[in-house]
Amino acid sequence: MTHPGLLIAVVEDEEHLAQGLLFNLQAEGYRTHHEADGEAALRWLLQATSAASGDQPAAILLDVMLPGRDGFSIVSALRQSGCYTPVLMLTARGRSEDIVTGFAAGADDYLPKPFDLGVLMARLSALLRRMHWHKAIPATAPAPTPGTGITLAGHIINLDTLEIRPLHPQSPAAKTIHLTLMEAELLRYLLDHPGKVISRSELLENVWHVREDTDTRAIDNFIVRLRRYLEPNPAKPIHLLTIRAVGYRFLPEP
Repeated sequence: MTHPGLLIAVVEDEEHLAQGLLFNLQAEGYRTHHEADGEAALRWLLQATSAASGDQPAAILLDVMLPGRDGFSIVSALRQSGCYTPVLMLTARGRSEDIVTGFAAGADDYLPKPFDLGVLMARLSALLRRMHWHKAIPATAPAPTPGTGITLAGHIINLDTLEIRPLHPQSPAAKTIHLTLMEAELLRYLLDHPGKVISRSELLENVWHVREDTDTRAIDNFIVRLRRYLEPNPAKPIHLLTIRAVGYRFLPEP
């Protein structure tokens, strides 16, 4: 499934690979924009994805190893700026730690090099399809009621729209939090296993689908962010608990 006319940003410094991607994307009906330097790419992306931009990219194909600035820091800066354009990271670094680091930075998908062009196109189409589904929900829709989401710690979690909304939106401090796909998938897994002690290796296998015998502290970054979103006092969590030397435990009712 292609989406003719959509703009795809390609951030890749290997000229032969970049030209191959641009050629095939254009053959599928996409419009393209290419950047080869990390710093220049971030400047262009921040401008192109701003509210004032009339032609925002629908998705970003982002290499990790770039001159000037690496892909991890680029996607992290985009997310911090409030840009939630789908990002598919492309890299020769296929270690479990690198994959989880990419997701922790805010990437939506990760494809190690060398990759099959058909697989890349399928992954890209899936990202665009998911964003289309989310945009079909009006941005001005009223805040959900407790019956339309999961209520937790003064918030309503809607994993279908990747949002955490305040239970009382009239509060001065109330704001809607937009989740990345991996944040939502981790939160979904925790919500599905209340009270259970879950190891990091279990999360790697069932959330990130990394099946190597690897442990990584990158998962901690996700938990820290979820605590900032949900805990009354993130420094003293009562819902997302750390189980020393093992992993985590989610308690909906402390």
